[in-house]
Amino acid sequence: MAGIGIRLNKIFNKNSIASKLVGCGYSVVVTIAPMLIIITVVVLMQLLLGFSKLDFYTRELYSCTVLYIFVFALLTTSPFNAVVSRYMSDIIYEERYEDIPPCFYMGLALNTILSFIPAAFFCWREYHIGGINIWYVFAGFTGYMCMIFTFTVMLYLSICKDYKKISGFYVLGMMVTLVLSLILHYIFGVRTDIAMLVSLDVGLLLIAVQEFSLFRRYFKKNSGNYYGMVPYLKKYWQLVVADFFYIFGLYVHNFVFWTTDWHLIVAKSFVCNQPYDMASCLAMFTNITASVIFITRVEMYFHTKYKAYSEAVIGGRGLDIQSAKQRMFRQLMEEIMTLVRVQFIVTTPVFMIAMIILPRFGFGGNTMRIYPCLTVGYFIMFIMYSFIIFLYYFNDLTGAVVTSVTFFIVTMLASIVATHLPVVWFGTGLVVGAVAGFSVAYYRMRRMEKTLDVHIFCSGSILKKGRGKMPSNLVYERK
Repeated sequence: MAGIGIRLNKIFNKNSIASKLVGCGYSVVVTIAPMLIIITVVVLMQLLLGFSKLDFYTRELYSCTVLYIFVFALLTTSPFNAVVSRYMSDIIYEERYEDIPPCFYMGLALNTILSFIPAAFFCWREYHIGGINIWYVFAGFTGYMCMIFTFTVMLYLSICKDYKKISGFYVLGMMVTLVLSLILHYIFGVRTDIAMLVSLDVGLLLIAVQEFSLFRRYFKKNSGNYYGMVPYLKKYWQLVVADFFYIFGLYVHNFVFWTTDWHLIVAKSFVCNQPYDMASCLAMFTNITASVIFITRVEMYFHTKYKAYSEAVIGGRGLDIQSAKQRMFRQLMEEIMTLVRVQFIVTTPVFMIAMIILPRFGFGGNTMRIYPCLTVGYFIMFIMYSFIIFLYYFNDLTGAVVTSVTFFIVTMLASIVATHLPVVWFGTGLVVGAVAGFSVAYYRMRRMEKTLDVHIFCSGSILKKGRGKMPSNLVYERK
């Protein structure tokens, strides 16, 4: 996201109501717009094609297929994202742009292999054990692989800063999805669920193709260095672990409740828990603005202080370095507190409106009982993730790993305990896990503040590391 701050500063520095609205809109475009576009179109398809009139089995089969496409595509692509970002940052710093295409192809190959193996086994189970039509299974698999490709290309396009075009790709792709679903159903008489699933596949494929075309337009030269990223996987394995366990922890409480008596099994393959999954979705969207607020504030204010400290380290006096360090950490804590305050101001009215209005649209019962506790959990979790990003800033990869692993393990164990609690406390697992992860991240950040000088100035080595006989410790001998 580097570079967003320059654009946002130009917008917000105009100090007008219109500029504030434009700035907020731009922040949404570069953060959560693609996800909102897809969700909006999926809901519109269900309303326009009469999805609610289908039988219960057909509705649940389609809903579970779409749910699995997005959840597991995010899980299987998460391990390599941070490493790829790190590798591309180094490439850009060294101006070796011809190494970006081979990095992309290698990353795509790794993501495809990691995603294909479990998907193939699951599709085999769908067809042979679940008895689902082979074409329906193929449509679900195609949507899943298109989502993998879309996520992968988006990661590489983030360095191009062309967020308007990326959002435009999603708008076009989802418009095609909506129109095609109407044509298939009302003109060709295709069944509602199949028309929606096939149209979603076409839309996702169109988005991926457009993104790939833009990528090829930006990066035409190929150095052929396809294994340049491989050493990074070994050197920065902590990034793989930290990213994976954070995303896994994001859904592990759902997986735990999929094993309870409330779970629903569709076609002997798909497992879900309708009340808990819906409450999780609502709680996440109640706090989703935290991503917008965090990126906006960090890119506009903290990044400037971080850059000033880095420049002071390179060529400043000791006093300048200490002053820049104090200003940087002061700004860091100010951004965290601002994020908490603003997000609390946003979450509270959204929560109240949801509790009043959603029951009128069919959201009630156990879903609305679970929702409040999960809202608190997601609120704390987004704050915790902002600390993980700051740990990345200071290259504290061990701290990021410990935070994400703690978050995952505590969330899983606490969710198991929460399955035995009353319904209103089902979300306790996420709350406890987020608090544990936040505590670890906060401790690591405070520790980093105290030991930053050691981390910056004493991490090098005079002697080249290697295996063999240790050199003599004799420095000088007078004869």
